[in-house]
Amino acid sequence: MPIVDALKALGNDRRLLILEWLKAPRAHFREQVDGDLVDDGVCAVLIAEKLGVSQPTLSEHMRVLVGAGLVTPKRIKQWTFYRRDEAAIAALKAAIAKEV
Repeated sequence: MPIVDALKALGNDRRLLILEWLKAPRAHFREQVDGDLVDDGVCAVLIAEKLGVSQPTLSEHMRVLVGAGLVTPKRIKQWTFYRRDEAAIAALKAAIAKEV
């Protein structure tokens, strides 16, 4: 994952909020019908609801986060669930520390 892509993804307040919420999903989201909040990730519907945005707007934010390698998607039935990629985030932190 290029550092520039990740930094661009992190350059948006809403995406930073999403990453913060996904760090502790049980503290920020209600239980969902399908999938475990921690093991499977948080349903896009719940993230959009909490963020106060439409599904298409959320989809764009998540596309950027997934593209930057910070979040991984998982399909369950017709829904998409998202979790932080902690290994990728740790690698990004190390790369930034090395470069800066």
